[in-house]
Amino acid sequence: MISPLAYVHPEAIIGENVEIGPFVFIDKNVVIGDNNTIMPNANILYGSRIGNNNRIFPGAVIGAIPQDLKFRGEETTAEIGDNNTIRENVTINRGTAAKGKTIVGNNNLLMEGVHVAHDTHVGSGCIIGNSTKMAGEVIIDDNAIVSANVLMHQFCRVGGYVMIQGGCRFSKDIPPYIIAGREPIAYSGINIVGLRRRGFSNELIENIHNAYRIIYNNGKNVTDALQQVREEIPMSPEIEYIVSFIENSERGIIR
Repeated sequence: MISPLAYVHPEAIIGENVEIGPFVFIDKNVVIGDNNTIMPNANILYGSRIGNNNRIFPGAVIGAIPQDLKFRGEETTAEIGDNNTIRENVTINRGTAAKGKTIVGNNNLLMEGVHVAHDTHVGSGCIIGNSTKMAGEVIIDDNAIVSANVLMHQFCRVGGYVMIQGGCRFSKDIPPYIIAGREPIAYSGINIVGLRRRGFSNELIENIHNAYRIIYNNGKNVTDALQQVREEIPMSPEIEYIVSFIENSERGIIR
């Protein structure tokens, strides 16, 4: 299932039932698991680690060296999990000395032209829209939906279960369960439709909504608002996630 027009380095490790199309380039120090489809003109470069059941479309480049002038050729990786769809012209750079690896988890859809920069960590179950660009060391938690043409500043974190409007740009963190949109980007309510689709109960959705009413609408500073959330909102893993996300935000959250 390897096209005679593909180049596969003899030291590359290829699993079972892998389809490799014409003009694919697979470098040395590459490990590819089972049941993957790698379509024509894709490049899997040095340091790439790819799990099982992925589809990699034409023109994708995985494992290219970071676009970071501090990179000095250190041994790093770009690690892709299982069941991902990586569409045309997606670029996933490998890590730097900062973290050593770039990670894309499982069950993600990265649409055409997405860029995942060095040391970024994309969780699982995410949908990333066309031409969205992540700078270095961005973190995207599980089940986030990011629309097309979104620009993410380095070191930003995106919470789980969010919906980010297309064309946004941001340099602060986006806390979980919300919709973020407008220009400049701002909190635009909670992601009610997404949470219902994921099986969140009405009671839990209401608690999340009330937590964000306190955080965003009462004029208190963040520390006092989080304390009020702890006092007034029934604690659950989801509410604790909101509180800990904001408490540990190094860049601060969007307005």
